[in-house]
Amino acid sequence: MGRMIKGAWHAGKVTEDSKSGAFERQDAGFRDWLTPAGDPGPDGQPGRPATPGRYHLYVSYACPWAHRTLIVRALYGLEEAIAVSVVDPVMLENGWTFGTDHGGSGDPLHDSEFLWQLYARARPDYSGKVTVPVLWDRETDTIVSNESAEIIRMLTAFGGQGPDLYPAVHRAAIDRVNERIYDTVNNGVYKAGFATTQDAYEAAVRPLFGSLEWLEEMLSGSDWLVGDAMTEADIRLFTTLVRFDAVYYGHFKCNVRRIADYPALEAYLERMLADPRIAATVHLDHIKTHYYASHRDLNPCGVVPVGPDLPWAHRTAGGDQHLT
Repeated sequence: MGRMIKGAWHAGKVTEDSKSGAFERQDAGFRDWLTPAGDPGPDGQPGRPATPGRYHLYVSYACPWAHRTLIVRALYGLEEAIAVSVVDPVMLENGWTFGTDHGGSGDPLHDSEFLWQLYARARPDYSGKVTVPVLWDRETDTIVSNESAEIIRMLTAFGGQGPDLYPAVHRAAIDRVNERIYDTVNNGVYKAGFATTQDAYEAAVRPLFGSLEWLEEMLSGSDWLVGDAMTEADIRLFTTLVRFDAVYYGHFKCNVRRIADYPALEAYLERMLADPRIAATVHLDHIKTHYYASHRDLNPCGVVPVGPDLPWAHRTAGGDQHLT
C-alpha cells in the first residue's frame, strides 16, 4: 500500500501493516475542523469557516471511509458547496492516483498525478499513510482533515437542509454503537483480510461475525441502530455492509455468512438503498475493481470476479459491472 517518509513516497504491500500478523490501522494525520464562523472544533481543534466553494473533497468511490462523506454530502445537498474529485480505483505501487483509465476524474486543482503529491504539498515533511477522504482548503492550499468520522460531522457546519445524524439526545448511544462497529466490523473486515497469521485472522473474523449476529438481533426489532431515524451510526455501518457480499466475503475471507443470509441486515441494506441519494453514491464497479485489481499480494493476477448477482445492484450508480 505504501506510505510517505519525510515527504517522500515509498511503495509497499497492503499487508505491510500486518508484520506482527495482525493488521493495525494508522491514525489520520490532519485533524482541523470546519465550523460556521471558523471557531475551534469540539475538542479544541483549529477551526476554519464553512464557506461554500472554498473546500474540495478528494475521494475514492471504492473506499468505505470516503463513501461516508459522499453520503452525508448528498443528504445535506452540498453538491454545489463542495466539489469532489475521484481517484482511480486501481491502487498499485504509487498508491492512489489521479488516472482516468478506470473512472477517475483527475485533479482539477493542481493537476497532480498521485494523491501523495497533495499530502506533500500540504506538509512537505509528512510521514504516514496516504488515504482518502481528503478535505482540501482551496484558500490556504492545504489539507483540513483526512479523518472521515470527523468530516461527516463537520459538514453540517454549511447549514444544508438534511437529517440530524448526531442528535444530542442519542449521542452517547451512537458513540457506543460506533465504537463496536468500527472495531469489529468496519475495521474488522480489514483485520481479517490483511492478517498474515491464522491466529490473527481468527481473532478478527470471530468478533466480526459476533457483531453481525448482534446487529441482526438489534435490527430485527428496529429500522435503525439508534432511535427511530437514520443516524451517522447507520451510515458508518452501511458502507461496510454494501461491500460485504461483493468483496469482503471472498476477497477478505469473511465467508462464514453473507449479508444476504441475515434477513434483518439485508432488509436494512435495502432500506438504506431505497433513498436515491444514497444509492447514487454506491459504485460497485469501482469497489470490485479496486479491491481485486489492487491487492496483488492477496489476488496476484488481479482478476475481478463477475459475481455475485446482488438483488439491489441495479439501484446503484455503478451497477454490478467491474471496470477492468
